[in-house]
Amino acid sequence: MHKKIMLKEFNKKNIYCITAEKFSKGRSNIEVVKKMLSAGIKIIQYREKNKSFKEKLKECSIIRKLTQKKRAIFIINDHPDLCLMVKADGVHLGQDDYPIQAVRKIIGRRYIIGISTHSPEQYKKAVKDGADYAGVGPLFETHTKDDVMAPVGLSYLKWVVKNEIIPFVAIGGIKENNIDKVIKAGAKCICLVTEITGADDIKKKIENLRKKILSE
Repeated sequence: MHKKIMLKEFNKKNIYCITAEKFSKGRSNIEVVKKMLSAGIKIIQYREKNKSFKEKLKECSIIRKLTQKKRAIFIINDHPDLCLMVKADGVHLGQDDYPIQAVRKIIGRRYIIGISTHSPEQYKKAVKDGADYAGVGPLFETHTKDDVMAPVGLSYLKWVVKNEIIPFVAIGGIKENNIDKVIKAGAKCICLVTEITGADDIKKKIENLRKKILSE
């Protein structure tokens, strides 16, 4: 799939899913991804902090095949090398990860690079540095990562909506009971992590969330 076509998914009313095996009620990342894809999810990020590189490579190789069959976008968190090894669609970076320009030299122009941003200054820098999309958040309190930062609130999201240059994904502590606030603030592509991975019925949860996103 061409990068321009893939990036259109970030500009739609959409759900961006991230793996979180620790919060998946005993289910494997592979099992959860299969459920996400069966529910029609078109963007999946693999994020796994506590496994060996060999385990990550094995899982990502399987997920790459699954996402290709469903024509879904596959993003890998942190690892441009892993992205190249499995021929994923892109990589997502944090503020303390490798610089965008350095990663671009490694993976080239055909791959997507996303970066987490927490302020207008960081969003502007992401644009300047050549990011393809930005994560905007955390909007609410979240505990999916050990090094989680304090929520930035909806004011930053509203700023990005007004000043958007590259696509963005709203992220951080978003649940079914507060997603309305995120939608009303102007977000289209919305990321939910544990709300989906920890759901008893992942497919039903995604259906409920999609109804809310599309109803606005």
